[in-house]
Amino acid sequence: MNQIILITGASSGIGAACAKYFAQAGAKLILAARRMGKLQQVVETLNIQASDVHLIQLDVRDRIAVESAISHLPPEWSHIDILVNNAGLSRGLDKLQEADFQDWEDMIDTNVKGLLYVTRNVLPGMVQRNKGHIINIGSIAGHQTYPGGNVYCATKAAVKSISEGLKLDLIGTQVRVTSVDPGMVETEFSNVRFHGDNQRADKVYQGLTPLTPDDIADVIFFCATRPPHVNINEVILMPVDQASATLVNRNRIQIY
Repeated sequence: MNQIILITGASSGIGAACAKYFAQAGAKLILAARRMGKLQQVVETLNIQASDVHLIQLDVRDRIAVESAISHLPPEWSHIDILVNNAGLSRGLDKLQEADFQDWEDMIDTNVKGLLYVTRNVLPGMVQRNKGHIINIGSIAGHQTYPGGNVYCATKAAVKSISEGLKLDLIGTQVRVTSVDPGMVETEFSNVRFHGDNQRADKVYQGLTPLTPDDIADVIFFCATRPPHVNINEVILMPVDQASATLVNRNRIQIY
């Protein structure tokens, strides 16, 4: 795979798994995340030459930093073929009338505005070259709202609408757009949602077999490697133990 892949949120979870899959295919990787130390640890696990990876310490919520990072890429890294908009998070599981304002800011700024900032700075080059692929990581939460999900679900519904809008805006070009929307995936997601409460986070996945980051990366890689005339618009995937955003099997059917 003689392509340059930019992955946001690449320091752990789905982003790190994507780095592994694309590295194994011989792609050149631009890995972006807030935690540079974690990024370097990811690179150490990859069988990849130093010349085939470029690291960026980046908070996608910072529009000026995003613009600077993309515009100052070395020339040999500037022609991005695939953008995986993976950076995202959930904060809290409170009723809207009881929620923390900062949790809302974190989710909206990262999941919606951050995705837009990165896409807006990468996409013009793809359009100019008339090739490229935007892959947005959505969620089942963008299709089904659940109790306490209010703002998080709204941000993922926004990702769904942005992906659909991109496909419309890019008609007439060869730039592809895909939204990969998972259900329950065991990553740092729940730990972040519950502000580091490991015990509460662990309970989310107890008694069932969730998806893994590799499961999602495998689907993303599949979407990215279809023939150029094929665009997979949207993929919804969940573990067998999950039937909807809230209905799961933990050795018996119950609401989680």
